[in-house]
Amino acid sequence: MTDTTPAQTFDGRAVIHGERVAALDGQTFDCLSPVDGRLLTTVARCGQADVDAAVAAGRAAFESRRWSGMAPAARKRIMIKFADQLLAHADELALMETLDMGKPIKYAKGVDVNSAANCIRWYGEAVDKVYDEIAPTGRSALALITREPVGVVGIIVPWNYPMIMAAWKIAPALAAGNSVVLKPSEKSPLTALRLAELALAAGMPPGVFNVVPGYGPEAGSPLALHMDVDCIAFTGSTRVGKQIHVMAGQSNLKRAWTELGGKSPNIVFADCPDLDRAVEAAVGGIFFNQGESCNAPSRLFVEESIKDAFLEKALKLVPNYQPGNPLDKGTVMGAIVDQVQLDNVMRYIGLGQSEGAKLIAGGALAAPVAGGCYVQPTIFDGVTPQMTIAREEIFGPVLSVMGFTDAASVVREANNSIYGLQAAVWTSDINKAHGVARALRAGTVHVNQYDEDDITVPFGGFKQSGVGRDKSLHAFDKYTETKTTWIRIDSPV
Repeated sequence: MTDTTPAQTFDGRAVIHGERVAALDGQTFDCLSPVDGRLLTTVARCGQADVDAAVAAGRAAFESRRWSGMAPAARKRIMIKFADQLLAHADELALMETLDMGKPIKYAKGVDVNSAANCIRWYGEAVDKVYDEIAPTGRSALALITREPVGVVGIIVPWNYPMIMAAWKIAPALAAGNSVVLKPSEKSPLTALRLAELALAAGMPPGVFNVVPGYGPEAGSPLALHMDVDCIAFTGSTRVGKQIHVMAGQSNLKRAWTELGGKSPNIVFADCPDLDRAVEAAVGGIFFNQGESCNAPSRLFVEESIKDAFLEKALKLVPNYQPGNPLDKGTVMGAIVDQVQLDNVMRYIGLGQSEGAKLIAGGALAAPVAGGCYVQPTIFDGVTPQMTIAREEIFGPVLSVMGFTDAASVVREANNSIYGLQAAVWTSDINKAHGVARALRAGTVHVNQYDEDDITVPFGGFKQSGVGRDKSLHAFDKYTETKTTWIRIDSPV
């Protein structure tokens, strides 16, 4: 154990109907920290029976209308208190997140806790400001178009941004009046469990927000297949996302929403208005959160005439991202989430070398803390579109650099991917900016910046990057049913 770590104990039990409970069969799994390999706690290994209990609790809460029947303004007040609870426990949550999945403590608190709280607050504030509609009819009718909560929402989130990814889904689902059963990743379950306790402390009724930790096949699949779950929302790999859609169809044809993988292209033209900013965004974007981001700009396309100058500047920044102890406030790149993922990152680095890419930075393991999972920030030049590292999502701090000479060819290569989550273009030419942005098949396109958007805009992808959108008012569409009520009016006047 590192001497700088404050003493803290963690409760790994599930949260069902407002109570902390062990798995019904008593099974647990070890929660290990990637920071130094220590055992943080044992966590309830939930299975079918536990999922059944959580769904039943959610259904009972929904049918009783103790949450769904509240006036929107009343739900708003509890959602705002929920957000306040996160901020009041910011240090605790940040430490928990860092120890559980390895991100630097400065970002766990400054980004993850604050973003999750802001998301919950935003949807709480929004819910009593979203109006229903009246359709245009003749004088003999009144046609109402209203939104209603879908019922019980199953949510499965990944390990890279445990709090933020949970908030993006639970906040609009809860604000709309649904009950939620959340299955966090087995690699990072702790903050999700704590969120459920904080929701209860804010006044959310028992059974409305339940959390069942466990493995995908044992807890995630039963949730996606459950006949009494009305909607399933998943963030994770494209491979598993496809299975989620199949299970939704095999069961009760529940609506399924997925936010999946990415291989985001970052295109820098020679007329880039600020080369230093573009370099900082490219390097910082791929190495932020150890590269464990679905929207990381992992494919960098630089116009040939400025490519050497760009890479010279980029290589000077790489030392700033050397991995360090995530618990140190100055660390900007922490630990990979676990040994399995670390091995996978190293496998891709090996493939890059064996397939002929030129390793110009990193490429090796690091050991800032004994027993942890660390890798150097890595850059490959001379990458071709056919190489594995240019096609597959690595989910690690590995940047693939490619050159180009004209807009048409780079757009063609940028779109030559099964993914379409995010992209960027850097240019001073307004026509080029708009033209390339329109041509890129991605859910979000950034111009002369990368990833500066906020909660007010939707997030999601084209192609195999998923179905549906998180964030913004559009997220309410996923968790509400649209009802038409047509009323005949036989007016006496």
